[in-house]
Amino acid sequence: MTKSELVEAIQEKTGIAKKDISKVMDAAIETVTDTLMDGDKVSLVGFGTFQVSNRKARTGQNPQTGEKIEIPARRVPKFTPGKTLKDKIH
Repeated sequence: MTKSELVEAIQEKTGIAKKDISKVMDAAIETVTDTLMDGDKVSLVGFGTFQVSNRKARTGQNPQTGEKIEIPARRVPKFTPGKTLKDKIH
């Protein structure tokens, strides 16, 4: 599902104008991103938790040449689904 399809689905359920839904979604995504950039986590009870995970530096291998390469440490976003979401999917 794309963002525009999600906006349309929300519009059908709520009757709110698509442009307003799009503004709220953009603000929510920006807020989650800013929070993660600050090193904090975002917990949506029942849905899940967005947080930043630290990945250690490691040695990898180029699959085409077999050459060993160093992969630097980095911070990556991580989503952990909540119990309610997991229960509904299973």
